[in-house]
Amino acid sequence: RNEDVRSEVGDYSVWQFVTRGPGGRARDAGPPAVCVKLMPVGFPGFARYYDEGCHGVIVRTRSFPAQSLDPKVKHWSRMNFALADLETSDVDPEAYPILTDLNGNLTEGTTNNVFLVTDGVIRTSPDNDILQGVSRGMVLDLAAQLDIPLVEEDIQPYDLYTADEAFFSSTGPCVQPMTKADNRQIGDGKPGPISKQLLAAWSEAVGVDVIGQAQRYAR
Repeated sequence: RNEDVRSEVGDYSVWQFVTRGPGGRARDAGPPAVCVKLMPVGFPGFARYYDEGCHGVIVRTRSFPAQSLDPKVKHWSRMNFALADLETSDVDPEAYPILTDLNGNLTEGTTNNVFLVTDGVIRTSPDNDILQGVSRGMVLDLAAQLDIPLVEEDIQPYDLYTADEAFFSSTGPCVQPMTKADNRQIGDGKPGPISKQLLAAWSEAVGVDVIGQAQRYAR
Protein backbone atom coordinates (compact mmCIF):
# COMPACT_ATOMS: atom_id res chain seq x y z
CA ARG A 1 0.00 0.00 0.00
CA ASN A 2 2.88 2.38 0.70
CA GLU A 3 5.04 1.44 -2.27
CA ASP A 4 4.40 4.80 -3.97
CA VAL A 5 5.98 6.70 -1.07
CA ARG A 6 8.80 4.26 -0.35
CA SER A 7 12.24 5.79 -0.82
CA GLU A 8 14.76 4.04 -3.07
CA VAL A 9 17.19 2.99 -0.33
CA GLY A 10 17.79 -0.64 -1.25
CA ASP A 11 16.18 -2.41 1.66
CA TYR A 12 14.28 -1.91 4.90
CA SER A 13 14.16 -3.49 8.30
CA VAL A 14 10.83 -4.13 9.98
CA TRP A 15 10.84 -4.36 13.76
CA GLN A 16 7.98 -5.70 15.85
CA PHE A 17 7.94 -4.82 19.52
CA VAL A 18 5.48 -5.09 22.38
CA THR A 19 5.23 -3.06 25.58
CA ARG A 20 3.23 -4.02 28.66
CA GLY A 21 1.14 -0.88 28.25
CA PRO A 22 0.37 1.81 30.80
CA GLY A 23 0.54 1.04 34.51
CA GLY A 24 2.53 1.89 37.60
CA ARG A 25 3.70 -1.70 38.19
CA ALA A 26 4.28 -4.59 35.81
CA ARG A 27 1.46 -6.61 37.36
CA ASP A 28 -1.01 -3.78 36.80
CA ALA A 29 0.09 -2.74 33.31
CA GLY A 30 -2.04 -3.21 30.23
CA PRO A 31 -3.34 -3.65 27.74
CA PRO A 32 -0.13 -4.41 25.79
CA ALA A 33 0.82 -2.16 22.91
CA VAL A 34 1.89 -4.01 19.76
CA CYS A 35 4.04 -1.81 17.52
CA VAL A 36 5.84 -1.97 14.18
CA LYS A 37 8.84 0.18 13.29
CA LEU A 38 10.02 0.54 9.69
CA MET A 39 13.39 2.04 8.77
CA PRO A 40 15.98 1.86 5.97
CA VAL A 41 18.90 -0.49 6.54
CA GLY A 42 21.87 1.61 7.64
CA PHE A 43 24.18 0.77 4.74
CA PRO A 44 26.36 3.92 5.13
CA GLY A 45 27.31 2.75 8.61
CA PHE A 46 28.88 -0.55 7.61
CA ALA A 47 29.35 -0.88 3.82
CA ARG A 48 33.06 -0.05 3.93
CA TYR A 49 33.76 -2.88 6.37
CA TYR A 50 33.35 -5.51 3.65
CA ASP A 51 36.65 -4.23 2.20
CA GLU A 52 38.55 -3.02 5.24
CA GLY A 53 36.97 -4.88 8.16
CA CYS A 54 35.56 -3.41 11.36
CA HIS A 55 37.04 -3.26 14.87
CA GLY A 56 35.97 -4.82 18.15
CA VAL A 57 36.72 -4.03 21.79
CA ILE A 58 36.36 -6.54 24.62
CA VAL A 59 34.75 -4.60 27.45
CA ARG A 60 34.64 -5.07 31.22
CA THR A 61 30.83 -5.02 31.21
CA ARG A 62 29.41 -8.54 31.38
CA SER A 63 26.52 -10.21 29.64
CA PHE A 64 23.58 -10.99 31.87
CA PRO A 65 24.04 -14.55 33.13
CA ALA A 66 21.21 -16.96 32.37
CA GLN A 67 20.65 -17.35 36.12
CA SER A 68 19.67 -13.68 36.31
CA LEU A 69 17.88 -13.07 33.00
CA ASP A 70 17.09 -15.50 30.21
CA PRO A 71 19.30 -14.43 27.27
CA LYS A 72 16.85 -16.00 24.81
CA VAL A 73 14.43 -13.14 25.48
CA LYS A 74 15.05 -10.22 23.12
CA HIS A 75 14.30 -7.28 25.38
CA TRP A 76 15.20 -3.61 25.60
CA SER A 77 16.18 -3.56 29.29
CA ARG A 78 19.87 -3.69 28.41
CA MET A 79 21.73 -1.15 30.48
CA ASN A 80 24.81 -3.34 30.20
CA PHE A 81 24.77 -2.79 26.41
CA ALA A 82 24.72 0.97 26.90
CA LEU A 83 27.65 0.77 29.32
CA ALA A 84 29.54 -1.52 26.94
CA ASP A 85 29.10 0.99 24.13
CA LEU A 86 30.46 3.81 26.28
CA GLU A 87 33.47 1.70 27.29
CA THR A 88 34.18 0.86 23.68
CA SER A 89 34.13 4.49 22.55
CA ASP A 90 36.88 5.29 25.07
CA VAL A 91 39.18 2.67 23.50
CA ASP A 92 38.26 2.85 19.82
CA PRO A 93 35.47 5.23 18.76
CA GLU A 94 34.71 3.23 15.61
CA ALA A 95 34.68 -0.22 17.25
CA TYR A 96 31.86 -2.54 18.29
CA PRO A 97 31.64 -3.87 21.87
CA ILE A 98 32.28 -7.52 22.68
CA LEU A 99 30.96 -8.69 26.05
CA THR A 100 32.05 -11.63 28.20
CA ASP A 101 30.42 -13.99 30.67
CA LEU A 102 31.25 -14.18 34.38
CA ASN A 103 34.18 -16.48 33.59
CA GLY A 104 35.70 -14.12 31.03
CA ASN A 105 34.62 -16.05 27.94
CA LEU A 106 33.46 -14.04 24.93
CA THR A 107 29.68 -13.98 24.54
CA GLU A 108 28.18 -11.49 22.07
CA GLY A 109 28.12 -7.91 20.88
CA THR A 110 25.39 -5.40 21.60
CA THR A 111 23.80 -5.88 18.17
CA ASN A 112 25.59 -8.94 16.84
CA ASN A 113 27.08 -12.37 17.47
CA VAL A 114 30.81 -13.08 17.38
CA PHE A 115 32.72 -15.65 15.30
CA LEU A 116 36.37 -16.39 14.71
CA VAL A 117 38.25 -18.79 12.46
CA THR A 118 41.22 -20.90 13.54
CA ASP A 119 42.89 -23.37 11.15
CA GLY A 120 39.83 -23.42 8.90
CA VAL A 121 37.36 -24.05 11.74
CA ILE A 122 34.66 -21.50 12.59
CA ARG A 123 34.34 -21.01 16.34
CA THR A 124 31.55 -19.24 18.20
CA SER A 125 30.28 -19.02 21.75
CA PRO A 126 27.67 -21.51 22.97
CA ASP A 127 24.20 -20.08 23.50
CA ASN A 128 24.24 -20.26 27.31
CA ASP A 129 24.48 -16.50 27.88
CA ILE A 130 23.70 -15.02 24.48
CA LEU A 131 20.73 -14.16 22.33
CA GLN A 132 20.18 -16.78 19.64
CA GLY A 133 20.46 -14.36 16.75
CA VAL A 134 18.65 -15.19 13.52
CA SER A 135 21.76 -14.19 11.56
CA ARG A 136 23.87 -16.40 13.83
CA GLY A 137 21.61 -19.29 12.90
CA MET A 138 22.05 -18.46 9.22
CA VAL A 139 25.84 -18.65 9.60
CA LEU A 140 25.49 -22.07 11.24
CA ASP A 141 23.26 -23.26 8.39
CA LEU A 142 25.55 -21.92 5.66
CA ALA A 143 28.64 -23.42 7.27
CA ALA A 144 26.94 -26.82 7.27
CA GLN A 145 25.95 -26.43 3.61
CA LEU A 146 29.49 -25.41 2.65
CA ASP A 147 31.08 -28.21 4.72
CA ILE A 148 33.02 -25.69 6.79
CA PRO A 149 33.72 -27.13 10.27
CA LEU A 150 32.03 -25.13 13.04
CA VAL A 151 32.17 -25.58 16.80
CA GLU A 152 30.33 -23.87 19.64
CA GLU A 153 32.71 -23.60 22.57
CA ASP A 154 34.05 -21.24 25.21
CA ILE A 155 36.26 -18.61 23.58
CA GLN A 156 38.85 -16.57 25.44
CA PRO A 157 40.10 -13.12 24.41
CA TYR A 158 43.42 -14.75 23.50
CA ASP A 159 41.62 -16.92 20.96
CA LEU A 160 40.32 -13.81 19.23
CA TYR A 161 43.70 -12.06 19.27
CA THR A 162 45.39 -15.09 17.66
CA ALA A 163 42.62 -16.06 15.22
CA ASP A 164 43.21 -16.29 11.49
CA GLU A 165 40.10 -14.18 10.90
CA ALA A 166 36.99 -13.01 12.73
CA PHE A 167 33.58 -11.60 11.94
CA PHE A 168 30.26 -10.51 13.40
CA SER A 169 26.83 -11.65 12.26
CA SER A 170 23.84 -9.32 12.38
CA THR A 171 20.70 -8.49 10.42
CA GLY A 172 21.96 -5.54 8.38
CA PRO A 173 25.49 -6.55 7.33
CA CYS A 174 24.75 -10.31 7.50
CA VAL A 175 28.46 -11.13 7.90
CA GLN A 176 30.74 -8.26 8.89
CA PRO A 177 34.50 -9.01 8.83
CA MET A 178 36.47 -7.89 11.90
CA THR A 179 40.15 -7.11 11.37
CA LYS A 180 41.16 -5.60 14.71
CA ALA A 181 40.30 -6.34 18.36
CA ASP A 182 41.46 -4.18 21.27
CA ASN A 183 43.69 -2.37 18.76
CA ARG A 184 45.40 -5.66 17.89
CA GLN A 185 45.44 -6.81 14.27
CA ILE A 186 43.60 -10.05 13.57
CA GLY A 187 45.31 -12.33 11.04
CA ASP A 188 46.72 -10.35 8.15
CA GLY A 189 44.49 -7.38 8.89
CA LYS A 190 42.16 -8.05 5.96
CA PRO A 191 38.71 -9.69 5.66
CA GLY A 192 39.35 -13.43 5.50
CA PRO A 193 38.35 -16.12 2.98
CA ILE A 194 35.74 -17.76 5.23
CA SER A 195 33.93 -14.45 5.71
CA LYS A 196 33.92 -13.90 1.94
CA GLN A 197 32.71 -17.44 1.29
CA LEU A 198 29.83 -17.04 3.74
CA LEU A 199 28.83 -13.70 2.22
CA ALA A 200 28.79 -15.19 -1.28
CA ALA A 201 26.65 -18.11 -0.08
CA TRP A 202 24.33 -15.73 1.81
CA SER A 203 23.86 -13.61 -1.33
CA GLU A 204 22.99 -16.70 -3.34
CA ALA A 205 20.55 -17.92 -0.70
CA VAL A 206 18.55 -14.67 -0.58
CA GLY A 207 18.91 -13.66 -4.22
CA VAL A 208 20.58 -10.34 -3.39
CA ASP A 209 24.19 -9.27 -3.78
CA VAL A 210 24.68 -8.43 -0.11
CA ILE A 211 27.92 -6.50 -0.57
CA GLY A 212 26.90 -4.85 -3.84
CA GLN A 213 23.61 -3.60 -2.41
CA ALA A 214 25.27 -2.17 0.68
CA GLN A 215 27.99 -0.39 -1.24
CA ARG A 216 25.58 0.98 -3.85
CA TYR A 217 23.14 2.50 -1.38
CA ALA A 218 25.83 3.66 1.02
CA ARG A 219 26.80 6.14 -1.71
